[in-house]
Amino acid sequence: MIAIVWRYLVRPECVTRFESVYGSAGAWARLFAEAAGYVGTELLRGTDGTYLTIDRWRRRDDFDRFHAQHQAAYATLDDVCSGWTLEESNLGVFESLV
Repeated sequence: MIAIVWRYLVRPECVTRFESVYGSAGAWARLFAEAAGYVGTELLRGTDGTYLTIDRWRRRDDFDRFHAQHQAAYATLDDVCSGWTLEESNLGVFESLV
C-alpha cells in the first residue's frame, strides 16, 4: 500500500469548506473512489493550524491509472479549491512497510 501525503496552510475564512471537501467523505475522496485501488483518505489538523491529507492506494499504479483516466475532473476540482490555501505542498509518496 502507498500513501500520498499533502500539507496545507488554509485561509481562515476557508477552513469549513476545506475540511468538508478534503475530508474522508469529501469531494476528493468521492472522486478517488471512482477508481480501483483507492483505499481511503484521512484529513489531519495540526495544533499549528496546518492540515495533512493522507490518500491511501493499493499500489502506485492504481493512483497513476486513476490520474490518467480522471485528469479533467481532477483539474476541475483542484481549480475550485485553489484559492482556499496559503500554502500547499506534496510531501511525497510513502510505501507501507507492514
